[in-house]
Amino acid sequence: MDGIVTDLIAVGLKRGSDELLSASVVNGPSTMSNSTSATANGNNTKKFKGDGSPNPPSRVLHIRKIPYEISEAEVLSLGIPFGKVTNLLMLKGKNQAFLEMASEEAAVTMVNYYTTVTPHLRNQPIYIQYSNHRELKTDNLPNQARTQAALQALNAVHTGNMSMTGSTISEGAVLAGQSSVLRIIVENLFYPVTLEVLHQIFTKYGTVLKIITFTKNNQFQALLQYADPMHAHHAKMALDGQNIYNACCTLRIEFSKLTSLNVKYNNDKSRDFTRLDLPSGDGQSIDAPVAAAFGAPGIISNPYGAGGFGPAVGFPQAGLSVQGMHGGLGHLGLQHAAVGGRLMHGMGPAGNSVLLVSNLNPEKVSPHWLFILFGVYGDVHRVKILFNKKENALIQMADANQAQLAMSHLNGQKVYGRVLRVTLSKHQMVQLPREGQEDQGLTKDYGNSPLHRFKKPGSKNFQNIFPPSSTLHLSNIPPSITEDDLKNLFESAGSSVRAFKFFLKDRKMALIQLDSLEEAIQALIDLHNHDLGENHHLRVSFSKSTI
Repeated sequence: MDGIVTDLIAVGLKRGSDELLSASVVNGPSTMSNSTSATANGNNTKKFKGDGSPNPPSRVLHIRKIPYEISEAEVLSLGIPFGKVTNLLMLKGKNQAFLEMASEEAAVTMVNYYTTVTPHLRNQPIYIQYSNHRELKTDNLPNQARTQAALQALNAVHTGNMSMTGSTISEGAVLAGQSSVLRIIVENLFYPVTLEVLHQIFTKYGTVLKIITFTKNNQFQALLQYADPMHAHHAKMALDGQNIYNACCTLRIEFSKLTSLNVKYNNDKSRDFTRLDLPSGDGQSIDAPVAAAFGAPGIISNPYGAGGFGPAVGFPQAGLSVQGMHGGLGHLGLQHAAVGGRLMHGMGPAGNSVLLVSNLNPEKVSPHWLFILFGVYGDVHRVKILFNKKENALIQMADANQAQLAMSHLNGQKVYGRVLRVTLSKHQMVQLPREGQEDQGLTKDYGNSPLHRFKKPGSKNFQNIFPPSSTLHLSNIPPSITEDDLKNLFESAGSSVRAFKFFLKDRKMALIQLDSLEEAIQALIDLHNHDLGENHHLRVSFSKSTI
């Protein structure tokens, strides 16, 4: 069996034409290796035979449980929103496929995204994981013409025909000029749909910044703004035409011509999640005729707990299970509690802001670097590295939304040689050590840290949250600092600099591209808040751009 090593062998498939075919086109190690962990997508499916440590990130992804009648274009659509797809191998007889992305960064972003949102094809859940191979070679295979045609067509459509001209595209490319604002119409409104319900559904696909709801032409409608157009693209692809509840409350979604929303009040008709200081206005929660038509209001949980939000109208039917409704959005993890229509997040304890981080490098880990890295996606209040298990840590974020955001972006990232595993903890808060208790400095309280990125209401940082990438955005650079100064700084921290450029209109900011994603993560940890002199401390963030 020398050289015939594939993900298919690892999952214990019988030898056959598909297995032999896949073995001849997948470049990889020539010795048997452990199969990929079945933890992608957050599913709890039974582990494969021979499972060991999870495979490291690869730009080749292994997709399982695809419907037999699925088309190449449907499989390709899973990867297109995250960047350029360079190859596809369909194994329909095994209900599996291999998808190759243009870069490892795009593959990591895709796997992390589908860790919190289980992907579906034709209403059937599928499973995506890293392959233990590095690239696909399908040039000499029969029946690949249709696959290559579909690949070229979809890449052209989703990158504004850039792939047809051979141009390089940035990871996460979306349709040219696409807005981050969605216009949502809810048809067949049998049950009332509230701002809270929309937030719980759409936040699964990215960071929701603002929502405005209104009634027009006797239809319930909403405008919803994401932090990034890619998030809006994900949501539209996944949710357009879906029913919130069985056979009713159908979502019709299109891109708005607006590029930003102006929210004046935080109440049940409008909300700006970046401005919790806004007044509640008249406090009207929903039109009186609608409320009367659906009976007495229930309570929908508010994961933010911010003051000034009036009570939302819920569903009068106690025990209604969104999770169990065929055709509804149960796969998003929305669940109805048995008490009076109270909606709760289905992922972990409702409203939990504490994360469990495992597989840390015990020789490198410190509360400070966890604070810096997770602080990219929210304000970290407390960090506790476990005393007898230094590979594990608890991180308390400012709220549940920031915890979800950090988990979706950092789970599966490689830091100091280890692939991080990030999940929601069962703990509701991180306890500080008692006075006199031995702790070795493993627990830190950062509640009053001046380094929080999101403390200021309405901060532009809310609109600049991006997945980890090998290109870093630098800011707060003093006039005396040169390009060589910054290159030398990053190289002295162990990074290899590929490219650098100052912003043309503002030399206080620059982009620096490093050799790998892991290097960029480590450089951010080491150099964010580095003292550059002249009372300037360097600010480092992940960039969505490339140089």
